[in-house]
Amino acid sequence: MAETFFISDAHLGASSVKKERLKEEKLLSFFEYVAENGERLFIVGDLFDFWFEYRTVVPKGYTRVLCALSRLNELGIELHYIAGNHDFWMKDYLASQYGFEMHFDEVDITIQNRRFYLFHGDGLARYDTGYRILKRIFRNRFNIFLYSLLHPDLGVPLARWISSLSRKHTRQEKVPSDKDYINKSLQKFEEGFDYAIFGHLHSPRYQEFGQKVYINLGDWIDNFNYAVFNGSDIRLLQWRT
Repeated sequence: MAETFFISDAHLGASSVKKERLKEEKLLSFFEYVAENGERLFIVGDLFDFWFEYRTVVPKGYTRVLCALSRLNELGIELHYIAGNHDFWMKDYLASQYGFEMHFDEVDITIQNRRFYLFHGDGLARYDTGYRILKRIFRNRFNIFLYSLLHPDLGVPLARWISSLSRKHTRQEKVPSDKDYINKSLQKFEEGFDYAIFGHLHSPRYQEFGQKVYINLGDWIDNFNYAVFNGSDIRLLQWRT
């Protein structure tokens, strides 16, 4: 039976050339595996460390990764993208060119009679109060319009600098607490969901609550985690190829 795959937090473009090459090679081999075994793929935010779509310009690079995603689309694999805190300024490029269904908030979807709650997770933790304020500022349409007036040669480096500050803030907590993620999951389980899947923490977590499962997807920077649902159960694994 074809499987459903979930990944998050590759932050392409954030690391050294050597580390970017490693991330890219692992992603390409993983996407090849999805091509052979998958029915659908969910990217639960922050595939890119920064993404902003001007009217006629998108960030350069990522060619091999985007080509691999294009191949998945051509093979008829269902592609979903849930925007994270580093790439929420997406518009329709991935949808129109690569066949993604774009989601800009939490997702409620049923797959083979199992109900999934999917959310990147940014702003969920109680200690993210400051970020929740920034999120409203960054996603304000007027502010997005003002930013779009900057020439890409100025706007992109500025955004990458802001993104680097965000990563430094995230790394301050060596082992981030997922207490609020678990509480959110328990709430969703009470509402009838079977699985709650998040990203954002860069720390893989898997916990069962009876027949219900909470997952945090880790990352594709150091951990290279993915979740896979085969129609009857779900697992959190590490890609080692």
